Amino acid sequence: MTLRDYSPWLHSAFAACAVLTAYSASAQRFDTPLSHDIDPREAAFYEANPYPTLVSRGETTPPEFDNLRTMAEWEEIEILCVGWEGYSAIEKQIVVNAAQECEVIVLTEDAAYVEDYITSNNNGGGAASMDNITVLEVPLNTVWIRDYGPNTVYGNGVDDRIIVDWLYNRPRPDDDVSPQVIADHMGIDLYETTAEPYDLMNTGGNFMSDGFGMGFASNLIGDENSGGATWWGTQFPDQNEEEIEGILADFMGLHTYVRMENLPFDGIHHIDMHMKLLDEETILMAEYPAGVADGPQIEANLEYVLSNHTSKWGTPFEVVRIPSPPEPGWGGGFPDEGGNYMTYTNSVFVNNTILLPTYYEEFDTLAIAIYERELPGYNVVGIDCNQIISASGAIHCITHSVGVEDPLLISHQPLDDTEDTVNPYPVEALVQHRSGIESTQLFWRVAGETDYNEVAMDASMDDMWVANIPAQPENTVVQYYIQGASVSGKVQDRPMPAPEGYWQFRVGEVVISGLDGSQGFAGFQPAFPNPASAITCIPVDLKTTAAGRLVLRDAAGRLVFTLHEGSFSAGTSKYFLDAAPLTAGAYVLHLELEGRGTWSQRLMVR
Repeated sequence: MTLRDYSPWLHSAFAACAVLTAYSASAQRFDTPLSHDIDPREAAFYEANPYPTLVSRGETTPPEFDNLRTMAEWEEIEILCVGWEGYSAIEKQIVVNAAQECEVIVLTEDAAYVEDYITSNNNGGGAASMDNITVLEVPLNTVWIRDYGPNTVYGNGVDDRIIVDWLYNRPRPDDDVSPQVIADHMGIDLYETTAEPYDLMNTGGNFMSDGFGMGFASNLIGDENSGGATWWGTQFPDQNEEEIEGILADFMGLHTYVRMENLPFDGIHHIDMHMKLLDEETILMAEYPAGVADGPQIEANLEYVLSNHTSKWGTPFEVVRIPSPPEPGWGGGFPDEGGNYMTYTNSVFVNNTILLPTYYEEFDTLAIAIYERELPGYNVVGIDCNQIISASGAIHCITHSVGVEDPLLISHQPLDDTEDTVNPYPVEALVQHRSGIESTQLFWRVAGETDYNEVAMDASMDDMWVANIPAQPENTVVQYYIQGASVSGKVQDRPMPAPEGYWQFRVGEVVISGLDGSQGFAGFQPAFPNPASAITCIPVDLKTTAAGRLVLRDAAGRLVFTLHEGSFSAGTSKYFLDAAPLTAGAYVLHLELEGRGTWSQRLMVR
């Protein structure tokens, strides 16, 4: 255990700003922790006190490395960061479990209390060791380190590790300097989007990366970079969509930024409250009963993503659904009934472990089973988050990670089920390390067997490695993983918890879910969400190709907008309407097919 006091460093850095000290003292006097959203106590404070002048700390121009790459959360991490501020029982469980996988850095205003809590018997669990835990005593405003913490970026793909920090979208100055504390402690260069023309406001709970240049967010990032005054007396950056994406490309290597409509019942508009990337092509997405709470907008957003974006391999994303639970008891229910925004997607990878929020057994059992099914071999640990979820956050919101200095990157698109019992099954993987790759091995077995067969993979072009799994008879399930060894001697498996973790595919008849002849009819599936206020999805089902148009008319029958005109493909197609500019009221969607007729449905805009 390492204990360091950073308070003198931080307060000297802000000595010229007396209001910061006043704010910190005020924040410490609050009886309960500040919420994830803007806290009414903060609003009252800033009505009476000016916000301190921004102090830039790191480099404010883009890093001069080729091939910048923002790490994905399932990659190997060196550090898990926690801001210990008000939820000790939950934070202890996070820290103790994470310390089995990596070093844990705890930022806190009271290091002695944290050490005593971890090493004593209390409601956070039994006494634990401080091994692999470093406590840094610093001023701190809140627990929500996902939003203000460090983002790991590599230069040249797998080298030149840096930290990137955005303008924080909360008036919490002590939180805002935390990336500098972590960067200094680890000896990593810090780059910041805090100065024009690269000023960008963002928040970690509203950001996910696939590790290969694709980022995901809600439209919150556009809302908070649109210029004008913040309510706490500063200015939002004034960046249009192209400029936002340019800054993210320059600082983080992102070439595709997927933005989804804000959800009506999620007050903080952070995507980690309803989705999570499990790997390069798998989206874990929250699910509500039909028409409930944010369900309709989540479905529309998901359809938009699937219709307009593909995985790094150019193939459709796989989607795994996980039901969001209602808050139990009197005064609870789903968020549209006033219940807390309970979420199972707000989880965090810590190397071979994944920590996820739990609430009550009826729904927890299914959620844990879904994680174990989708991530075989991982140590899935549920942590009761009933104490914190009313503040609009859970496990992911109160943790952040820093990737290892020398990642051995392995990326592979898992093999699909196949009917082929004759030809071998080719396995391809991207394998990279800054020292180069010495060798790569493929391990495979038939399900039920204990031992794996080992096959040397051959180097191909562009850091690709290939090998074959022999053809198998029908009704065989094959399990496999990949292991890379660098020139410097580092060894890495993918999936990370192999051999207990693996990918698998089945040999035999492949059943493809989707529309069959009885389900394919000329007309609409219901548009959703309806009532509409933003991006709305309109599915069209046709048995055969047809010509025509899809239009929106107002209540008087006047043409408002043409969504599509020309050829409609057979099967299911998705069309999208942005209802935000429309005047509230009743509209009618018309599908007009040449020689076939017209189908209509009402759309309410609010």
